[in-house]
Amino acid sequence: MTLTSPSGAPPLAPAPDRRRRGRWIADWRPEDPDFWESTGAPIARRNLVWSIFAEHLGFSVWLIWSVSSAFLVAQGFAFSPQQLFLLVAIPNLVGALIRVPYTLAVGRFGGRNWTMVSAGLLLVPTLGFAYAVTRPDTPYWLFCVIAATAGFGGGNFASSMANINFFYPARLKGAALGLNAAGGNLGVALIQLCLPVLVGGAGLFGLVRASEGGVHLERAAWVYAGFAVVAVLAALFRMDNLADARADTRQQLSVLRHRHTWVLALLYIGTFGSFIGYSAALPLLIKLNFWHQAGPGVPGAPGIGIEFASYAFLGALVGSVTRPLGGHLADRYGGARVTLLAFAGLVLGTLGILGTLSLLTPIPTTGVAAQAAAVDANAAVFPLFLGVFLLVFACTGIGNGSTYKMIPALHRADAVLATAAGTPERELALLGGTRRSSAAVGIIGAVGALGGFLIPITFNSPWVSEPLAATRSAFAVFAACYVLCLVVTWAVYCRRGQRYAEAGI
Repeated sequence: MTLTSPSGAPPLAPAPDRRRRGRWIADWRPEDPDFWESTGAPIARRNLVWSIFAEHLGFSVWLIWSVSSAFLVAQGFAFSPQQLFLLVAIPNLVGALIRVPYTLAVGRFGGRNWTMVSAGLLLVPTLGFAYAVTRPDTPYWLFCVIAATAGFGGGNFASSMANINFFYPARLKGAALGLNAAGGNLGVALIQLCLPVLVGGAGLFGLVRASEGGVHLERAAWVYAGFAVVAVLAALFRMDNLADARADTRQQLSVLRHRHTWVLALLYIGTFGSFIGYSAALPLLIKLNFWHQAGPGVPGAPGIGIEFASYAFLGALVGSVTRPLGGHLADRYGGARVTLLAFAGLVLGTLGILGTLSLLTPIPTTGVAAQAAAVDANAAVFPLFLGVFLLVFACTGIGNGSTYKMIPALHRADAVLATAAGTPERELALLGGTRRSSAAVGIIGAVGALGGFLIPITFNSPWVSEPLAATRSAFAVFAACYVLCLVVTWAVYCRRGQRYAEAGI
């Protein structure tokens, strides 16, 4: 039996029910209450736990440059702010581009098998990082190449989400995908909190002192390389492949012809793109606008102002812990409504940041007294700046969770509207919708992650030479983008009379 999707996609045939060697599950029925309670739930939870671990590690490696770039100058590398922002942006671009093949790999090779491969690939950026930072003569172009390989960690998110989407019933997808994503997103906060301590560059709230032997960035690389090995072994022994998740590439790419794939991708740029972009840029934003180093480029030179290492992780932490909240609220009230409120919060929050930036004083390039006065004046504004920025991060997290809930809900609505209840056609349509939504997760995630590249590049606006002016210009652009996303969400998914608004996605 075959079924043509409501979007005009090619027919979707049911996956062959044949057992294979290894940890393959041929019979998987999460929508069957008896099966779910007796068999499905424990297996799904076990796979979710180790999926979170692997994805968490991937995010940590993906964002390792976001915080380490701020220490490169202290370690003796003479890079300009423009070069540092580019180093921060490159992994985000690569991570966005490879999300599509990573998603397709789940349907091709199996979720457990691909988790092993993707975790093993993290050895490339971690070992390359350890090599580059221990050699003062490492050229900038080689740093860029190694930073690009860190994008492998960004691909882990797409394959992990596509895999977990198959394990859970529709009523629990929002919460399950929210937890999976939040566990991964927390990798950003953890790397930003722990890397400065691991490398000896900063203390930790007075509990740990900065190393007196200087900064050693390679230590973080060795730690995460070890975790990558653990992730491979965990996937090998504790995760499973689902036969129902098998799909050929043509079937998965059929979602490209569904116009709502691109509408949701735009919304995901506004939510996840903002989360990953702001997470990558925040350490440098704090350092450039609230801190000043005497004798820049001189290892060990003293600095004054706000130490970024004590605060940069807070944004990613807030955005991560609010993502499951967004998924939970979406399960209860509908993803579109929650997404609309998230964008309203982003508009207000971004305007608030612009207001705080107007209170800052540009740090002059010369004059010790003038520099100290500017840093002291800006430090007084920092609590307000950080507080409003954390509100923005909270909105990105809620929007991430609610937008990802909309993806399977939309494809399920297509299946329900096209078939009659209780028929074999309905059952097959729902399975096809799950496959398409898992593929859409990767496509939408890839496009959305491009925001993680665009945001740091916008902060490095080439037409603005002064850092504070560039920051103001960037947030004005972001505010306009959030207004656009808010209008699109309302017009397409919330306005009365629209197909998906009536379906309550």
